[in-house]
Amino acid sequence: MAAGVRDPGVTDGGTPEAVERPRWRRVLRALLVLGAVLATLTTPWWGPRALSRLDFFHVRRVVFEGMRYTPRAEALALLEVDTLQSVWQDLTPLGRRIESHPLVAGAEVARQLPGTLIVRVTEREPVALVRRTDGRLDPVDGSGHRLPIDPAQVPMDVPLSASADSTLMQLLDGLRANEPALYARVERADRVRTSGMPDEFRVRLGLVTVRTTPEVTVGRFKDILPVEADLARNRLRAVELDLRFRNQVIARQP
Repeated sequence: MAAGVRDPGVTDGGTPEAVERPRWRRVLRALLVLGAVLATLTTPWWGPRALSRLDFFHVRRVVFEGMRYTPRAEALALLEVDTLQSVWQDLTPLGRRIESHPLVAGAEVARQLPGTLIVRVTEREPVALVRRTDGRLDPVDGSGHRLPIDPAQVPMDVPLSASADSTLMQLLDGLRANEPALYARVERADRVRTSGMPDEFRVRLGLVTVRTTPEVTVGRFKDILPVEADLARNRLRAVELDLRFRNQVIARQP
């Protein structure tokens, strides 16, 4: 290159100078950016549909979480999923099918790529065993519904009750959920009907029987705890704790 003549594309420091790009390049770049934005915005519509055609995303495994009582074979049959289906299918109907099982209170299905479905199940928990006329025991949930669980096959540590009284079962369910240590002490719970007298609940906690009205709440039931603690400090023992009177806990000793 002749002395005193510079290449217009290079500076004295050896770096390229800013050169205006052709108009068609700027237009192409803008179109590419716009296409990327549109692709991102429309992925929920076309993405799963396109991916569902790929064998790579076919269902190869189903994992159940939270199931103790529900037989896996029955849950799989309700799911109606096989290896020809994709994990990109609509998962909402799958959850609804699982929820149709009498032991399932709720279900949520999620995908784990490339080929796994995760089924998270919330089961109906048994809170008591109710004796039938033939002597067999039926597990009952907090709504008083009998659950198709064979207690001889599935061990469960729940109290006995003479009937599936929904109000009593609701109390037991509240104790199970909020006061598990107190619920663990319950051996038997019954609604007692006496001629000419209001109904009452009798809940046996080991050697102590708690008597209360059917309107009792978990918070009110807990009022027995400080009374028991006070009796224990004084080396005393009650055989009956009566909650039927407002704001009082009457302790009867042997």
